[in-house]
Amino acid sequence: MRATGIGSMPGEEFAPVARYVVETLGAEGIVFVPELPDRGAPSGMLGRTLGLVPLPIDLQPAGWRLAPGEGMDQRRARSALRQDLDLLEELLDGQEVVVKQQVTGPLTLAATVERPRGDKVTADHGARRELADALAEALVDHVAELRRRFAGELVIQVDEPAITAVLAGSIPTASGFGRHRSIDAPVADALLRPVVDAIRAAGARPVVHTCAPDVPVSLLAGAGFEAIAFDVSLAQPSDVWAEVFESGTDLWFGGADAPAVEDFMGRLGFAVESFAGRGAVTPACGLAGRTPPETRRALESAVSAAASFG
Repeated sequence: MRATGIGSMPGEEFAPVARYVVETLGAEGIVFVPELPDRGAPSGMLGRTLGLVPLPIDLQPAGWRLAPGEGMDQRRARSALRQDLDLLEELLDGQEVVVKQQVTGPLTLAATVERPRGDKVTADHGARRELADALAEALVDHVAELRRRFAGELVIQVDEPAITAVLAGSIPTASGFGRHRSIDAPVADALLRPVVDAIRAAGARPVVHTCAPDVPVSLLAGAGFEAIAFDVSLAQPSDVWAEVFESGTDLWFGGADAPAVEDFMGRLGFAVESFAGRGAVTPACGLAGRTPPETRRALESAVSAAASFG
């Protein structure tokens, strides 16, 4: 079992954060490309992704918005990621380690990005599809770039923190008085699957992360993700978890020590030897907003828990 981080980290300077990630995770873990939202929206979870997609987008006081032309902040996001990857490439210097890049998934993008005339993309079937297809297209190119830079296995983590709210119909409208209609599972699958297929076709491993409660386990496994990263404290062991694990979907345990992982899997009916070689241990969610000592404890705890499984 390996250890990794979810993505976001505190701080404004990429080089020392990336150096810590490489030194802490090294050859035995999964080196992730840190996101530093303290530098501003272009370096956060959404900004990173929207800098990649081939659609014009700008940043307004209310948030990211589809636009007639590319905005300055979208260009900044693209430039910042390129510079960060340059630094990480230099730090790794050809080492064959597993490298993970995080992107925001199509459902969370639809729930957070606004249409040109206001309100969220999730309200518009055509816009939802266009944004998901643009993300899939971007990932083909981006994985190719990562392949040129890094020698080892590549993982693309698709972050879907809003997936439960999208499926439940609890995303607020612009007025704040209403809620957008829920997206049902077949429609959600149609948005997720092209992204998963693009990642796999480009030669990377698709993993999905959500730290929301009520993880739609069957939907995510059915869309083709090879692993589901989740917050153990919010998950209830049930038959559906056992079924997807048994069918080949790995589990990444967020915020768990070794006994908590063993307890969760034991309640599903799996002994240590059946899962010790699969999956990963991570902090429960991103670490932006934590202090440096808290961040170190969270990552080093994940490393320790993963190591205990050999």
